[in-house]
Amino acid sequence: MTHFPIHTAETAPGSAGATLGAVQSGWGFVPNLHATLANAPVALEAYGTLFELAGRTSLSPAAQQVAFLAVSAIHECEYCVSGHSVLARNAGLDAAAIEALREGGRLADPKLEALRSYVAALVNLRGRVPPAEMAAFLAAGHTPAQALELLVVVAAKTISNYANHLAGTPLDPFMARTAWVAPSRRARLATAEAA
Repeated sequence: MTHFPIHTAETAPGSAGATLGAVQSGWGFVPNLHATLANAPVALEAYGTLFELAGRTSLSPAAQQVAFLAVSAIHECEYCVSGHSVLARNAGLDAAAIEALREGGRLADPKLEALRSYVAALVNLRGRVPPAEMAAFLAAGHTPAQALELLVVVAAKTISNYANHLAGTPLDPFMARTAWVAPSRRARLATAEAA
């Protein structure tokens, strides 16, 4: 995993240094994801742009976090599931909903569940969402525009999830209480412990 150093604004190549400086100013720290993506300034810019655009969709902050967590759990991204668990709580999702999203369960809120189910179909079926799934999404009160807006969320999370897989991005300190282990890794760890 040493192929991907965790950069600072001072060590990042090209335009990534300025981007990390802006992240530091806006967030008060530079997440390890951003510091890792800085190895490729265009990847950092793509992620930052998509993440910012996801925030400008018509989806509520809670709905955005449902989508972010659903994608990240499907992709088994330990970094993003851990981080978005904190952001989801800040967006107003309760502990039961966050736990369901982390573990692939159903949500009690029908509108958010329709969103979660649609996003899961979108990711798992590579955009070939069955008509019944789309109908349920729309019947729950979502719009055709939101069906397309969710592509922005999926794209942003695919970049971050895959980057974290490639680099083995370490969790940031704020994620300590929400650290998550992917189901496939849990099985390997259990097997190793049993041996």
